[in-house]
Amino acid sequence: MDAVRWTRTGTGQGMLPGKLRLIDQTRLPGELVYIETDDRDEIVDAIKRLVVRGAPAIGCAAALGLTAVCQHSGAKSATAFLAEVREHAAVIGAARPTAVNLAWAVNRCVRKLEAGAGDEGRGERVEGKGTGAAAVAALKDALAREALAILDEDMALCRAIGENGVALFEGRKGVGVLTHCNAGALATSDFGTALAPIYAAQERGLAPRVFADETRPLLQGARLTAWELHRAGVDVTLICDNMAAQVMREGRVQMVIVGADRIAANGDTANKIGTYGVAILARHHGIPFYVAAPYSTIDSALAQGSQIPIEQRAADEIRHGFGRLTAPADCKVYNPAFDVTPAELIAGIITERGILRPPYPETIREFMARCGG
Repeated sequence: MDAVRWTRTGTGQGMLPGKLRLIDQTRLPGELVYIETDDRDEIVDAIKRLVVRGAPAIGCAAALGLTAVCQHSGAKSATAFLAEVREHAAVIGAARPTAVNLAWAVNRCVRKLEAGAGDEGRGERVEGKGTGAAAVAALKDALAREALAILDEDMALCRAIGENGVALFEGRKGVGVLTHCNAGALATSDFGTALAPIYAAQERGLAPRVFADETRPLLQGARLTAWELHRAGVDVTLICDNMAAQVMREGRVQMVIVGADRIAANGDTANKIGTYGVAILARHHGIPFYVAAPYSTIDSALAQGSQIPIEQRAADEIRHGFGRLTAPADCKVYNPAFDVTPAELIAGIITERGILRPPYPETIREFMARCGG
């Protein structure tokens, strides 16, 4: 699955010129449509409208989008170019507030350029590439290489999450797994986070049985998770969100795996609205609840989940979903896009370097130290 990619639009050496290419996920499952853009407003709009969604995919799209926009800069010096990059990074990085990967990715790109150019005009030389136009050209190339490195790393991280998470399935065939929203290949650069262990189990012939919550109000579970799992040949059953408790009580589910948009230092985890309720149901029924996410989703600067900003979405996503009025047009609506699951409800956090277990403050701190974060 290629939800986020870089497309070269010219010839010659290097990755420039090029454009950010995205699967328009608002058009799924009805049609598979790709968009290509190098326009900042279009990139911000794509992130806001959920053309691209899922924390890792948003981060990759932001880095590649920043590259696409900044390649057209007419700056004559490294200092002027860096000023433009910072401006574009600030706008793109503010497109959605909850997914930490968005700001993480653009900030990483900015820091890379600052390290190469000398921050705030401390000299114009860039890695031996000269001054003026040559320095700007070198920075544009460095930005493209860093954005592509983020994309490549995410691919590797997703595969590693799958390899670590598949241990939960070993020795058991046909395990029932409940998932919420979409944290698969469409939410990342490739393979997914929450769906990565499922895909890995499928590759090993363990035939997992997935129950996908439809995920109101935008139906990411129905439109995206069910679509990509069915396309991959995985046994998937779609259920309404309010059926999860019944499916658990009937013994159809042996574990829950969800993704994450931000994880606080104590393990509290923000994910799509409804995740918290699923975690409570899982605890009541004695079912282990797992979160799958790479290191870039952990925000060590936030001590606990109450500090995670929660995005509020438009009222008409509920009142007028998918083109049809389903509530009084002037009815008040409360529409948070995410909720926070307390760490005490989480049995494990599946990462690219193994499964983190409680106590999370200690294991997360040690994990981030190993990752250099």
